[in-house]
Amino acid sequence: MSTSQGGSPTFGKGEPDTVMGKNMLAVNPKGPLVICISNVIIDPQAGVISTGRVFSGTIRKGDTLNLVGAEKTAKAQQVSIYMGAYREIVDEIPAGNIVALMGLSEARAGETIVGPELLGIATPFESIKYVSDPVLTVAVEPKKPTDLPKLIDAMQKMSIQDPNLVTTINQETGEYLLSGMGELHLEIAVKDLKSMHHLDIIQTEPMVVYREAIRQEAGPFMGKSPNKHNRVFFQFTPLDPKIIELIRAGELSEIVSASRREDILKTEMGWTTRQARRVFDVNENANLLIDSTVGIQGLREVKQHIRSGFQWALNEGPIAGERVRGVLIDMVDIKLHEDPVHRGPAQMLPAVRQALYAGILSANPTLLEPISLIQVRVPTAEMGNVTGLLSKKRGSIRSVDQEGPVVNVQGFLPVAESLGLSQEMRSATSGTAFWQMTFDHYSPVPDSMLLDIIKKTRTRKGMKPDPPRASEYIVRE
Repeated sequence: MSTSQGGSPTFGKGEPDTVMGKNMLAVNPKGPLVICISNVIIDPQAGVISTGRVFSGTIRKGDTLNLVGAEKTAKAQQVSIYMGAYREIVDEIPAGNIVALMGLSEARAGETIVGPELLGIATPFESIKYVSDPVLTVAVEPKKPTDLPKLIDAMQKMSIQDPNLVTTINQETGEYLLSGMGELHLEIAVKDLKSMHHLDIIQTEPMVVYREAIRQEAGPFMGKSPNKHNRVFFQFTPLDPKIIELIRAGELSEIVSASRREDILKTEMGWTTRQARRVFDVNENANLLIDSTVGIQGLREVKQHIRSGFQWALNEGPIAGERVRGVLIDMVDIKLHEDPVHRGPAQMLPAVRQALYAGILSANPTLLEPISLIQVRVPTAEMGNVTGLLSKKRGSIRSVDQEGPVVNVQGFLPVAESLGLSQEMRSATSGTAFWQMTFDHYSPVPDSMLLDIIKKTRTRKGMKPDPPRASEYIVRE
């Protein structure tokens, strides 16, 4: 809960004058149950412990709880309150207190939990957004194949406790991936796998996490269902950087209400009401799907299939199997078979994917690489060595500020060039430099390096080295 400039409390994307909002304002212990989960840990004895604030109502052991974001139902197996670092089991906890719940295996930080009376009408709290994106990945595997189930379980537990650590199991390539904020983050994660979970594992060298993008408009391109009875047409445009930032900040997402989304697009982007209402879906990697069709019979029944195809295709792009970023996709037409049996997910998802791949590959595609903001504090005499090292690694200098006998150097450095930087920085400055890096933005990979990176990435994933051509996905009526 926060307070606006006028003194009116607000609740993320919710409204204070609703039943839910009024009871939260009053911190009413007799109102409908509303809890926001802020932290999730794995206790060696108790399992998953979800901690959050009770904004309304009273939570009791055995209560049936609805997880709004996860769309799951669970029972409160145990209700506890924190006494310092320890949890004390209690019968109930009223509004205004912090609760620790056992039994919510699907809960994650930012989850909204409500009682049965608010099921289907509750507006979720804003999801927790993290400043950095994962920029490096390592693949891990157990030395003993029999430890594979143990590794999978450990990776799942680690991702619950550390939301900045992304764990992925690629069923097609057989890769078990840990993605994190940098080399140190991944070193700690791998160390935890070995020490805390008692696993003997093999790991690869860190690999950069890229994004796929387009550089020009293209389309419309058609996707045809396997049974040839359905067709979908998409137009492609690079997405406005302002909208990319709105999605990255969580202002625009799949859980934001349509009315709130319209207000943001009209206020921040100058869109008309008609334009804003055309938004069909939002992909968390900063892609937007809009619907320009009019009067299509049967569209309502296939909307979810189109959304699923949109998410599926953009989470594994055609160039190198990386996530797609910054594309505005406009569904300009769709032709559906009159019989619902012939327009199910098995037909619509491949059609959507085919059209999306054709458009991306036709729109002068490229890869985006993560760029870090680097800050180095070093004696004045060593400044030249620092700037020289950054320049050698495709870095750029943003500012140099003198503070007595030391200088603060700020610049940008591709994450790919930061691997092994610690040793080089110590060597160049005789160990006198203090420095840190944080993810800042994505930038197109230089054309001279693009094809080589694509081939290496595809080969690592077990794909053919050469990327597909647009003609492989373009179909005609």
